[in-house]
Amino acid sequence: MKITEDFIKEILAEDYPSEYQSIYDQSLLLQYLDKKMKAVHGNSKTRRSLANIYAIYSILYFYQFDFYNQPDAYRQFGGYDYMRLFNYYRGLYGGSKLQNHALNSRVNGEFKNKFPDITNDLIIIDNGKYLLHIDYLYVGKYDISKTCCRVIEKYVELLMAKDHALISVLQQMESLTDYDEKKKQINALLTEDAEARIFEIISYAILKNHYKNIKVYFGYSLDNIKEEELQLYKTGRTNANDGGIDFVMRPVGRFFQVTEVNNYDKYLLDIDKVLHFPITFVIKTNQTKKRVLVELSEYIAVRANGMKVIEDRYNMAIEEIITINDLQQWTYDLDNPGIDEILRDIDIYYKLEMNMDAEDEDE
Repeated sequence: MKITEDFIKEILAEDYPSEYQSIYDQSLLLQYLDKKMKAVHGNSKTRRSLANIYAIYSILYFYQFDFYNQPDAYRQFGGYDYMRLFNYYRGLYGGSKLQNHALNSRVNGEFKNKFPDITNDLIIIDNGKYLLHIDYLYVGKYDISKTCCRVIEKYVELLMAKDHALISVLQQMESLTDYDEKKKQINALLTEDAEARIFEIISYAILKNHYKNIKVYFGYSLDNIKEEELQLYKTGRTNANDGGIDFVMRPVGRFFQVTEVNNYDKYLLDIDKVLHFPITFVIKTNQTKKRVLVELSEYIAVRANGMKVIEDRYNMAIEEIITINDLQQWTYDLDNPGIDEILRDIDIYYKLEMNMDAEDEDE
């Protein structure tokens, strides 16, 4: 069986020079971790899975000090207290907002889905205490817990390096005095290969500063009409369960959804989620908005199969299409303070997304 991630292969080769492939082939835990660590790649759309990985790591961390190579003693062990594990992994990089779902059910459910023939759960749960089943800690005579810890620690190290790379780029851009160069470098981040969460954050920063320069007039009567600037708000983190709304606008009440061009069925699902309220789609594509709209309308027509009520329902719910081309043009149109504001917004929301708290930022 092929080891997917090179860093995992390197760690295994260091720990078991002549047997590393055999160890991997016999260890479902190593195979599971290997499958969960694709987020280290620059263009990965995969979630980081820190909740599941940290749930496992928190148990492994204490186990390696208490029971390493002591199978008989471990078989008598009743498990680690929930709060001890929970507090530990909440203190790890990116763990401060994690919930307890992974410890309680999510890891076991996913592990079973990936390896449907297994007999035992990975995590044994017993009245608020947790431990890993010994079946997954040993391969023959080898206790693989320390190797698994090294794999997880290296994964987090690679994620940290990747996260801070954008911060370094932003700091370099902030120091530039040539605003044409700043605009050029911001737009260079807007590519079809950009990581989904990065694209969402950058597109939000651009749209927020683009719309704030547009004025509208509201009032309940002609006598109290007031001039207001459009304000764009981000609804939450990029993986949040937000019901199909990534950004909302005041005072006009527009919904924005960030997505990709390759799955038009998801567009209709997003429309359904908000009960066909009009949505502006911000799309990670270099195609023109006209081309995307034509393709989307054709897809709706196929789905409707001539049913006018269905065609109208979806077509009327598409308020606007915004593509990379539009975002780049609006960046070039902004004045110098607007460009600086884009960089500040990207920095703020990226650190929020990555759970980079004050201690991380000072390092």
